[in-house]
Amino acid sequence: MFVLAIVLLLALFVLPNLWAQWVLRRHARRRDDYPGTGGELAEHLLRRLGIEGVKVEMTDQGDHYDPQTRRVRLARDHYAGRSLTAVTVAAHEVGHAIQHQQGYAPLLARSRLVAVAQKAEKVGALLMMAAPVLLVATRMPGGSLVLVLAAVFSFGAAALVHLITLPVEFDASFQRALPLLEEYIPPRDLAAARHVLTACAFTYVAASLASLLNLGRWLVILRR
Repeated sequence: MFVLAIVLLLALFVLPNLWAQWVLRRHARRRDDYPGTGGELAEHLLRRLGIEGVKVEMTDQGDHYDPQTRRVRLARDHYAGRSLTAVTVAAHEVGHAIQHQQGYAPLLARSRLVAVAQKAEKVGALLMMAAPVLLVATRMPGGSLVLVLAAVFSFGAAALVHLITLPVEFDASFQRALPLLEEYIPPRDLAAARHVLTACAFTYVAASLASLLNLGRWLVILRR
């Protein structure tokens, strides 16, 4: 049963990412019937929607929207690519820019929490490494318990960020990007575009589950 549980957990975390990568590759074929690349569509949508001050850039850090610098950043294949995957991902990231312009509360909350969670994760890792040393040095179990509790709270902050990310991503995909894509891609491609958007969302689902599992692991340690 233990081995089966481990296999199921691994499948739960690995399969969504593998499926998402397969879907993205499946629809990455060049489409000469599309009028522009992903980067060009993103720039066009920003102009059309009157979103000023947001620039589109190519990046090696993965597709994302940076609310701090107001940049839509696309991977090379999506920025310069003329494919269904490229234009769909570009529309999704523009969806985040629309959320930012409209003051979408979950996006603003995530932006504030991300910086806190990144610091909290680093502090939590340091605390967990320091706990055994302090326990031996001070011989005070209570002090170690405080450190473990602090570490659990830090990992909990990361889990909270991932949970808040889910509604942000689904809203950007299906409430913002998909209605825009309906005007720019052939009707026969809409079902495939939904698959691409769903695949992207599944990567965040897997990340959320992994974060919650990590938090649960430390809670088990704490109970011991």
